[in-house]
Order: sequence, then structure tokens, then C-alpha cells
Amino acid sequence: MSFPDNFLVFKGTPSGKIVGTSVPRKKPEGAQVLVEIHSSGFCYTDLHYLQQDMVLGHEGAGVVKELGPKTRYLKIPFLARNVSWCLTMLFHKYYSGDRVGFGWCHDSCGHCDECISGNGCHCRVDRHQFGTHERDQGGFASHAIWQEDFLYPIPDRMSLEDAAPMMCAGITVFAPMARHGLQPTDRVGVVGIGALGHLAIQFAAKMGCEVVAFSGSESKREEAMQFGACEFVLTPRGSAEKIMMKGKLLNHLFVTSSTLPKSEGWQPFIDLMASFGTIYPLTVAFGDISFPALPALLKSLAFRPCAHGSRLMMLQMLEFAVRHGIKPKIERFPLDEAGLVAAQERLLKGGVKYKAVMEAKV
Repeated sequence: MSFPDNFLVFKGTPSGKIVGTSVPRKKPEGAQVLVEIHSSGFCYTDLHYLQQDMVLGHEGAGVVKELGPKTRYLKIPFLARNVSWCLTMLFHKYYSGDRVGFGWCHDSCGHCDECISGNGCHCRVDRHQFGTHERDQGGFASHAIWQEDFLYPIPDRMSLEDAAPMMCAGITVFAPMARHGLQPTDRVGVVGIGALGHLAIQFAAKMGCEVVAFSGSESKREEAMQFGACEFVLTPRGSAEKIMMKGKLLNHLFVTSSTLPKSEGWQPFIDLMASFGTIYPLTVAFGDISFPALPALLKSLAFRPCAHGSRLMMLQMLEFAVRHGIKPKIERFPLDEAGLVAAQERLLKGGVKYKAVMEAKV
């Protein structure tokens, strides 16, 4: 199998402009895998790294092209042959042509408690993730090299363009739902109908929950209902104003808006929570979160930020999505400098509905 001598990558610069550059091709070593990238999501979080000298993009999907000498295949014992697709794929060896995806996390120590339980993204010893490690690799590129254990096989019924946003946005909303046990009888609120919110509504609805969508834009009402919400609540412009909701109190509230509420902005949502409910702030924010403690204490509310899921959860999320027809709503852009600039401008203006996906010419 022949490859070009150089690969194309798109990096941030001190000016914040995304530029393409050619880099020498590396050969995968050890348990590394070379992936030809077909689709890559442009996440709002990527905007925080535009001024960094690093390859951007952390929601990628593509095709395996080359294997390192230590990529592994573990035979499935007889008793495990009927285990679900998710479990068997944990021991999958990637051959040329396999379709895989990659996300925020790239590698881990493999031996701490978190890693042994499949939670390498929370590795306490040597966590490799976007922005801190492997800064010469990323989704905005023609190819990338990743550890085999942090690549995820894409189900046959899912396109690569749909798979790419699921590598970050999908797992971000699915992981807390799976980890904290949403029940079909639960009433779930989703604040913000955007990149994360439109997927959160779909996942919660398909889990059998009654979903309430909250948005400051009346134009989102129809789509929120189409995604699976049973009630749409238009939030007032004043952050401390009372929010009027028709149904029962909420057991879970997923906050996916572009910015987190200020201190006084949490109170209207606390008023909508049932006792012992849980609030999940999923928005990436670099400042402090100010939260009214006493009202939350009196209702015994839990406050659970969440950013990652386990490797098993990633596989379960993909399988759940194809079983129930969950797809991101995407806008396509070419994976070149002009396409990246166009996608960046749309993101900054809040105009993308609801995930920007860069598509390579392959």
C-alpha cells in the first residue's frame, strides 16, 4: 500500500487564522494506527485553540490505512460469543479499510483504576487529550495516527459524516445519561438547542423519558418537538425571571447552552427541579461557576459536570444511535482552508444547525 510522502494538516496560529501545512508522513509505531480522515466535526471548543500551534479538530472519522506492529487481536472465548456488539468490539483489531472514529482522548496509562474500568479519559497517571498531547495530530488533516485502544469502530448503518460529531457531542450527552441511570419514567430538561442539545433531546426521548426543551429562541420550537421533546419552554431574556413550565418537575436537567447561567440565572431552573434531581452543566467554560447553594441543598440536588464517557460507553452510544435512528443535524463544509474559515464564521455567529462537519476529498 502506497502513501504520499507528506500529509496535510490544518493548524492554529498566533493570529487565530487556520492555515494548512504539509508535514512529513509518519509510520505508525507500536499499537498505533494510521487513519485516513474522511469527516471531522468542527466543535465550538476548537475555537478556544485557534491561537495554539497545534493541529485542530477532535471529532474525526475515517478509514484505517496502516497498522503498527503491536496492534492486537484478542480472541473471543466461547462463552462470550453472544456478548453484545459493544463488548466484542472492545477486542477488535483494525484492518485496512475498517471505519473508525476518534475523539477528545488519545491515550492513557492503562493501569490505574480508571483505565482498568475503561475510563481512560479520566486516567489519573498519564491522560492524553486534545490540546495537551499529540498536538501534531488532529481531525483537521488528511491523516492522523492514534492508539488502537482509542479508536472506535463505526457501525455499518452510520455514515462517517454522522459519526464524526458523535465522537464528542454525542458522547458528551450520552455519558451522563448512561452513567447516572436515566429511567423511562424520568422527566428530563435540556437547556439550549444546539450542537449538544439537539442530540441530548434525541437520546433522552429514545430512552423513554419525557423531555422538556428550553430555549431563548421561539424559532427552535418546531425542531425541538421533531427531535423528541414533548414540551417547549421559551426562556425569558432576564436571567433571574421565573420560567413557566406546564408539566411535572424535572428529575434531570442538561445545560448545553453556549454559556452557563450566572449565579442568579440558576434559581429559575432550581425551582423547576424535583427533590433529589440532578443538574448536568455540559458547556465548556473557563471561568468559575457560581451556584445558589441553599436552594439546591434544600432540594438535595446533585450538580454533576461531565465531559467524557468510558470506552464502552462510546461503543454503546454508537450502537444506541443506530438502533434508534439518532443522527446529528449537520452542515457540510469542505476540509480545506476556505471551508474551515466558512465554518468558523458560521460558528462564531451562532448560525450552524447544529453541527459543522468538514468533509475531505477522498
